[in-house]
Amino acid sequence: VRVSATAAFSKYRINPASLLDFGAVTNGTRKTCTFTLENKGILNFDFLIYREDQDAPRKRSRSGILLAGDAQGNAVRHQPLLGLFLQPHVTVGMFTVDPGFGSIPPGGQQMITVHCCAEPLGTCEEHLSIEVSNR
Repeated sequence: VRVSATAAFSKYRINPASLLDFGAVTNGTRKTCTFTLENKGILNFDFLIYREDQDAPRKRSRSGILLAGDAQGNAVRHQPLLGLFLQPHVTVGMFTVDPGFGSIPPGGQQMITVHCCAEPLGTCEEHLSIEVSNR
């Protein structure tokens, strides 16, 4: 009996790699940017986007996206984990990310849209983490 197996893990690419800069946004208006999460491996993977705890030490195993805009955002506490799975989008300060979770087949990609709704004056910067399964 001949038996063979190949061990594999999720491979992915984020484009652009780390910073979405909305620049100056007029108060009371909305601006949109996108980034792409691409599956470069041979396995399906699930992803989950959530607000990074900026007080906690960074882990190397997570991928990150930095959102920056020229308006002041309100402080947002972590949402319960169950709430993340029931919502198609994630709202962090003045940014809304859609979709906030999903599954990508091998060779596939998901375009992720980030909306910036500039309400208060000032500068806002948020850090998001993207959790990719089986990496």
